[in-house]
Amino acid sequence: MAWQRPDGRQPYQLRPISFVQSFTRFAPAAVLAKCGDTQVLCSVSVTQGVPKFLEGTGKGWLTAEYRMLPTATPQRQEREFLKLSGRTQEIQRLIGRSLRAALDLEAIGERTLTVDADVLQADAGTRTTAITGGFVALANAISKLLQQGVLERSPIIGQVAAISVGLLQGEPFLDLNYIEDVRAEVDFNLVMNQQLGIIEVQGTAEEGSFSRTQLNSLLDFAEKGIQQLLIAQREAIANWNELYQG
Repeated sequence: MAWQRPDGRQPYQLRPISFVQSFTRFAPAAVLAKCGDTQVLCSVSVTQGVPKFLEGTGKGWLTAEYRMLPTATPQRQEREFLKLSGRTQEIQRLIGRSLRAALDLEAIGERTLTVDADVLQADAGTRTTAITGGFVALANAISKLLQQGVLERSPIIGQVAAISVGLLQGEPFLDLNYIEDVRAEVDFNLVMNQQLGIIEVQGTAEEGSFSRTQLNSLLDFAEKGIQQLLIAQREAIANWNELYQG
């Protein structure tokens, strides 16, 4: 019997996605990204200066930090303070790498953009939601910097979005929620740009292995999902045509 999705979605169907703009007051940009029951607050801040390896090059930098609130899951989790878990470090590096792919770092000058992804509620897909929502927040921050005259031109050279796919009972499914994520035989996270070029693939067989044919099916599902996310991003960014320098 084929897997029946708990929320009644079709195998290729995304969870409802939305971006709540200006969610907090003080950050240059703060977007609450909602993907089903997963909610991630994506904030962007700007500071002068860059890491030492970029000093004097004229290039800017983008980095990311990821945290999960203690009550983001059914059972309270301890806060991470000085020592971050391997999972947290891996996710925040993924977010940073992914969003840097959307920027011309020379156009930023020697400044650092920090994307903070804070998970308010987790129902799987927190890292992919952080990337997709983080891009919307990044575009909003760039827009503000241009309005303030801090930047002379937009550094945005592309879009970036991310989605999860997986195999359940041997069949591909898009945008897994928690129930599906823990039962999937194969679990993938994919990051793509506006041309559906792959920025990063994270995938593994939780049980056994998977075939090349199944991998192709997962990639096809991911592409369809990414295309929808790219449209949602553009609709959420009021002055997208002015910001995009592709």
